[in-house]
Amino acid sequence: MSNLGLKLERPTGHRAQRPKRRGLGCIVTLLVVALVCVAGYLGIEKGTDALRGWLGPPPDYQGQGSGSGSAEVEIAKGDSIAQIGRTLEEQGVVASVDAFVDVAQQDPRSLSIQPALYELREKMAAKWALEELLDTANRIQGAVTIPEGARVDQVVKLVAKNTDIKRADLVAALEEPGRLGLPRAAGGNPEGYLFPATYHIRPDADADDVLRQMVKKAKEVKQQMHIDRRAERLGLSAREAVIVASIIEYEARRNADLPKVARVIYNRLDADMALQMDSTVSYISNRKGDPWTTDAERSSSSAYNTYKHKGLPPGPIGSPGEETLRAALEPAEGDWMYFVTTNFETGETKFTDSYAEHQKNVAESKKYCRSSKLC
Repeated sequence: MSNLGLKLERPTGHRAQRPKRRGLGCIVTLLVVALVCVAGYLGIEKGTDALRGWLGPPPDYQGQGSGSGSAEVEIAKGDSIAQIGRTLEEQGVVASVDAFVDVAQQDPRSLSIQPALYELREKMAAKWALEELLDTANRIQGAVTIPEGARVDQVVKLVAKNTDIKRADLVAALEEPGRLGLPRAAGGNPEGYLFPATYHIRPDADADDVLRQMVKKAKEVKQQMHIDRRAERLGLSAREAVIVASIIEYEARRNADLPKVARVIYNRLDADMALQMDSTVSYISNRKGDPWTTDAERSSSSAYNTYKHKGLPPGPIGSPGEETLRAALEPAEGDWMYFVTTNFETGETKFTDSYAEHQKNVAESKKYCRSSKLC
């Protein structure tokens, strides 16, 4: 606390008072040091058990739930027992992480907890929380995984296949994109804005609910990545960055090549050269099965035909994931103008700034494909 500028004088005629002994503080410090040493000597796990033995069991509720309500608990794929315990504690289901971890570590069934959304009672004993997570009746939905690069028609098929939502309802919702909460940059087109991820779908969810969830996720990721600001540094709009990322999603075979493909795209744009990406042509023809396109496909007048039209296509050709979005925003340094995958098993892709060398690489790629079912 400030003395407001006053000078405090020590009274004359009296000896300074010695500070009081801190014997009790020293004893507490020594006890703490001793406990830590025990933990180190016995090993972390045994030492922790010993500490708990001295300090008492972790906080835990009693019974199968005494709270006034219920909680929705989402268990994500890859969550550890401790992470699950933290989620349960945060949602008011268990009294402490440690109580749940103690119970789960003693029950091998805990390793079979499935990622899903669960409806659980509040204030449950840790042992009952574990039992409820193991009971499939408490899962309140199915899960739908949308892969990176998925296009609108693929999203519709996956949702219809894994939920009770009808395809017709999904199509109807997509035909009125204003209902989905699309960002202004989407221009009313949901392609590229149904973010690839695993979604837990409630039984009472309808087509609008599911699609809005995907759009919301896309907006959250793009905000977290500061796409608007980072795209502007490259001379792009946020929408153009998404378009570039969607092309990279289909053109690159390995994560290490994502930023290099981005650089080729930007180098061609800077040189006022047609992108000539087979992925955008395949988007028009809905071609599947191999990476090549035909003369007939490349003669299309569609604005997505980057052989015929310079610049970026008018919209994304799929929903890019975080890795490809990052590559679009952080392209590699290089003067490459061409690339082609020459080994579809390893994903080996060759980059060059020489058209003559590129032609040799294309010949190598086609030779590989003649003897491989991978392309």
